[in-house]
Amino acid sequence: MQLRITHETRYDYAPAVDIAHHMAYLQPLQTPQQRLLDHSLYISPQPAQQVATLDVYGNTRVFFSLQAAHTQLRVMSRSQVITRSHAMPESTMEWEEARERFLYGAHKPFYVAGEFVFASPYVVPHPDFAAYARPSFAAGIPLVEAARDLMQRIHREFTYESQSTQINTPALDALAQRKGVCQDFAHIMIACLRAYGLPARYVSGYLLTQPAQGQQRLTGADASHAWVSVYLPDLPGVPDTQRWCDFDPTNNRDGWGSPGEDYVTLAIGRDYADVSPIRGVIHGGANHTLTVGVTVEPIEPTSWQDLRQSQSQSQSQGQTLDQSQSQAPPVSQTRSQS
Repeated sequence: MQLRITHETRYDYAPAVDIAHHMAYLQPLQTPQQRLLDHSLYISPQPAQQVATLDVYGNTRVFFSLQAAHTQLRVMSRSQVITRSHAMPESTMEWEEARERFLYGAHKPFYVAGEFVFASPYVVPHPDFAAYARPSFAAGIPLVEAARDLMQRIHREFTYESQSTQINTPALDALAQRKGVCQDFAHIMIACLRAYGLPARYVSGYLLTQPAQGQQRLTGADASHAWVSVYLPDLPGVPDTQRWCDFDPTNNRDGWGSPGEDYVTLAIGRDYADVSPIRGVIHGGANHTLTVGVTVEPIEPTSWQDLRQSQSQSQSQGQTLDQSQSQAPPVSQTRSQS
C-alpha cells in the first residue's frame, strides 16, 4: 500500500518565546515491511541551526534551534511510504524459555533486545501489571500466544476515550481506570510484558483510517498512533533485528514487523519519552496553544516488486533511490491519540 502522510504541528505563544531548542521524530523508518519514498520537513520561523542524526535505535531525529523572538512555531512533515503486511511467523517458544534468555548470568549470550526488559520513564514496574497479565501467562504457553491473548484482553476490557488521560498520566493510573488512548494501552501492555521479564518496545506511527460511507476524507482528521513490539527469540534464519512482532491493543491487530499494511512505522523506543514527535525547551511563552493535524491517505499504488526493480536498476547505474531528508520540527510533546 502506498501512503502519503502530512503531519502539521503549530504552537501559538503569548508572550513571545525568546529562545527555543527542539527535537523532532517525524521521519518514517526504513524496515523490511516499509520503504520510505520521500520525506520533507518545513519549519517556520526558519531555524538558526538544524541537524539530523540517528539515535541509538536507528530513528532519524532532528535537532533545531530558534534564537529570535517568535509568537508562532509551525512544523510541517510530509512523507510517502510503501508498506506491505507480513503474517505472524511460526513461533513455538514458551514464554518461560524466552524469559530465561534475558536473565542475568555470567558468560550468557548478549541480546540487544535485553535493554527492553528494564524500566523506562513511562513504564515503571509495579505488581499490578504482573497481576493483570497473569491470566495470559499460563505455564507452557508460547510467547506469541501469550502476547496475543494479553493484547486481546486489553482491547476487550479497556475503553478508548479521548481526553481521559494526559501526556504524563502514569500507565498504572490508566490500568486502574481501565480507559485511555493508544499511548496508554501500549504502555500498559509493555509494562505487563516486562513484568514477566520479556522484551517489549514502544512503536510510534500512523494508521490509515477510512471515512464513513458516503463521506469524504477530511484533511487533518487522522491522528498519530502507538502500538507494541515483542521480541520472539526462536525465529530460525531471521536476523536478530527482525525478530520483533507487533501487537496493537487499540485495534486488536498483530503482524510481523507491523500490524498491517495500513500502518506506518515512525519510530521505536523504550516508551513514548524516547520518540515523542516534538519536544523541546523554551524561554518565554508562558502560555501556548497547540494545534495538530494529521492526514494519512492512499495514493496511486506502486507495487513492492516495482519499487525493488526500480531501485535495482538505479543502483546498477551507480545511483541510489532518492530520499529527500530535509528536516526540522517544534516544541513540547504531542499526544499520540489514534
